[in-house]
Amino acid sequence: MGLQIIKPDTKIDFIGAKSKAFMISALLILLGLGSLIMNGGPKYGIDFAGGIVVQVKFDKKVEVKTVKSALKAAKLPGLVVQSFGHDDDNEILLRTSSSDISSSEVRNNISAGLESGLKGTGFEIQRLEMVGPKVGADLRTKAIEALYFAVLLIAIYISGRFEQRWFAAAIMAGGLFAGISALQLLGMSTTVLIFGALFITVGLCWYLKLNYALGAIVALIHDVVITVGIFSLLGKEFDLTIIAALLTIIGYSLNDTIIVFDRIRENLLGKVSKSLAETINISINQTLSRTILTSGTTLLVVAALFALGGGVIHDFALALLIGVGVGTYSSIFVASPILLGFGPGAIEDDKGEAEAA
Repeated sequence: MGLQIIKPDTKIDFIGAKSKAFMISALLILLGLGSLIMNGGPKYGIDFAGGIVVQVKFDKKVEVKTVKSALKAAKLPGLVVQSFGHDDDNEILLRTSSSDISSSEVRNNISAGLESGLKGTGFEIQRLEMVGPKVGADLRTKAIEALYFAVLLIAIYISGRFEQRWFAAAIMAGGLFAGISALQLLGMSTTVLIFGALFITVGLCWYLKLNYALGAIVALIHDVVITVGIFSLLGKEFDLTIIAALLTIIGYSLNDTIIVFDRIRENLLGKVSKSLAETINISINQTLSRTILTSGTTLLVVAALFALGGGVIHDFALALLIGVGVGTYSSIFVASPILLGFGPGAIEDDKGEAEAA
């Protein structure tokens, strides 16, 4: 018998709260999308936008505005100066969109500017990275493709795993290929193609009545959109580490959702209740201890990384902190309630297929 921190006979009405949960989700998504629209899209880091990033460590505390003033003579286009790491690290991060000069010239210009503008302050350039604009654009496209293919393969897996409908999953994959081919013939950009593919995937899941797959995919898209939206609201940059965090969030959220879906399927087969809503409620309550223990311990570790890990992984840990919390929420309040959208008849069909299997 596993550790139980929630009483086995707990009867929390999660399905009854679905309307309020959907309103909260809609509000967070709209705020995030509004921020993205106002900012002209995500704020890309050097990995995706291209440019140069320089990390400088000083021997004493210096103000950001003082460093910016000292580097005016360096004439670095689009220069952004920000503190980095903890306060007592005395580190500053410099970002510039310049790509027409070599890294050695940038290093020399920064050194000359700091020496003349911050006399009596010692410093050391610890890191200098340069990414060309074409490389940045290619990395951005590959990152979005990685997120898309993760969601697509998950949809196919869940269709076969829970509904034993591999043929329907194959039809979905074929329909998706046809839709993407049509968009390519229209000359759409890679970003439009990928987001179009997500909409086509959701639409095909709905049309083919791949109930569990639809619930899981909507929950995953929900988690990623909210995390990206919060990052935009906070003015955080997106780079390859954030994409790694988003892929981790997708995997974590899916794991939570599968646990709940497994119990729902078992309870449908066991006919624990005549009501679909009640069956889902019972299933969520039965897995609540496991959800709290898993998510709680994960959040503790991520919170420790966020607080103590330093500036290098600060944003990565923040993305995980947001994503794990939202992913746990979505497995209960988004993925499971979506099964109700098809009505008892659709789920009964699934139950009959499972029994036949």
